[in-house]
Amino acid sequence: MAKLWEGRTDGRIDSVADDFNASIRFDKRLIKQDIQGSIAHATMLGATGIIAKDEAEVICNGLADILQDVESGSLSIDESAEDVHTFVEATLTARVGDVGKKLHTARSRNDQVALDMKLYVREEIDAIIVKLKSLESLLCDLSDAHKATIVSGYTHLQRAQPITFGHQLMAYAMMFLRDLDRLADCKRRLNVSPIGACALAGTTYPTDRNFEAVALAFDDVALNSIDAVSDRDYLVELLSDLSLIMVHLSRFAEEVILWSSWEFGYVKLSDAYTTGSSIMPQKKNPDMAELTRGKTGRVFGDLMAMLTVLKGLPLAYNKDMQEDKESTFDAIDTVMACLDVFTPMLATMEVNKDSMLNAAKLGFINATDVADYLTKKGVPFRDAYHTVGQIVAKCVQEKKTLEALTLAEYQTFNPAFEQDIYDAIDLVTCVNKRNSLGGTSVQSVEAQIAYVKSKI
Repeated sequence: MAKLWEGRTDGRIDSVADDFNASIRFDKRLIKQDIQGSIAHATMLGATGIIAKDEAEVICNGLADILQDVESGSLSIDESAEDVHTFVEATLTARVGDVGKKLHTARSRNDQVALDMKLYVREEIDAIIVKLKSLESLLCDLSDAHKATIVSGYTHLQRAQPITFGHQLMAYAMMFLRDLDRLADCKRRLNVSPIGACALAGTTYPTDRNFEAVALAFDDVALNSIDAVSDRDYLVELLSDLSLIMVHLSRFAEEVILWSSWEFGYVKLSDAYTTGSSIMPQKKNPDMAELTRGKTGRVFGDLMAMLTVLKGLPLAYNKDMQEDKESTFDAIDTVMACLDVFTPMLATMEVNKDSMLNAAKLGFINATDVADYLTKKGVPFRDAYHTVGQIVAKCVQEKKTLEALTLAEYQTFNPAFEQDIYDAIDLVTCVNKRNSLGGTSVQSVEAQIAYVKSKI
């Protein structure tokens, strides 16, 4: 297929170099956006009189037919083309004749590919937001179902204080809520049209850049033509946002892996989202959670690749920028795939409330409540803290729980202890007393659920 840049050279290039230079293998996924942008551009050319209106109509109809044929499968993308832009223009010209050659008037591949990527990323952000909202909705439902389910809260992977499982799940809901906000912000910032910047300096034709921006649902046009073709900040921002989504999924995956182990036994994953061992018949491996955790590094790599490509590039466009696509496509595909498997994995997960409660009864996770009890009786907190430390040491030595100590034993440590100590250290009481804003009480978790629902 002829090169768009033939003229200064004869267009012949070494076959290995040609393959090295070509991007059609991966940028063909931009064909819809390329055609959408080209239709808007041709319409503008006709509306401004740069080409005749009937010519613009022929071009637009031809482009629409190409897209329809590609989407129906009746037209295959020719991978001998240098890139998707070459394929579309060559196919158009073959179908409508020389009028097709007028499509590229007043634009360059530089502003064309910048436009295609923005249109593509904008659409993919919307798709990721839909998937994240689906996960958020599920987390709200699960949290509501387990707003009173007692479980150990951890710090340093050591049992710390009693919380509800619903409260733990809402922590992840808050993380994903921030992810949604970041994606929306990224979309807002990228929604500036580069088309009409041409190669880097603008054009001598009387184009109407605002016409194309409105036609393609952009909020504004880029006000510097050099920046318009060289800006890839929004891709770095997107990959950073996607990396944070993967951080949150990975942390969640790690906890699911722990919870589903024999040692914890808090949850049971559906057979549909686990695998077995080739030699150990008893095994049920949380491979989907582990793969989600593992693929996080892949998305991090995409972000670092993008930053490295852009570092030190002189203005304006450089061929290095062709490397922006595979990293972006890979990160988007990876996040989509992880969300597609993670959400139903959680939806089909069985929660073992008894195991959670039984584990919570061990480990002295209500020790802070004993200290708070003494403090409310007038004992300075630091003295109360020291006293409870001694009580816990006694329990460890005698293999008792705090609930098992008699009142007489408590009073040997401090006479402020009374019969109501047992109510104070009951795990349900411990949880529901923590009704401060954002706390773990049932009422607080309900408020968190309502907040997340209002945002999604």
